[in-house]
Amino acid sequence: MGTWLILAGIAVIIVGVLMRAGWLSWLGQLPGDIRIEGENVRFYLPLATMVVISVVLTLLLNLFKRL
Repeated sequence: MGTWLILAGIAVIIVGVLMRAGWLSWLGQLPGDIRIEGENVRFYLPLATMVVISVVLTLLLNLFKRL
């Protein structure tokens, strides 16, 4: 369990570095993401981004499960 947590942490760090470098700048700005900006209120629901992340994680976890 500890090894998996360490690997997950490393994966999160790698994704963070890629986002900071601009390689994943499209993440969070997909056409299905809901963004409402009023005068004093901002609302953001990254619906399409959550679906993409869910599909990718599901595929990766199923791949690791089969190995």
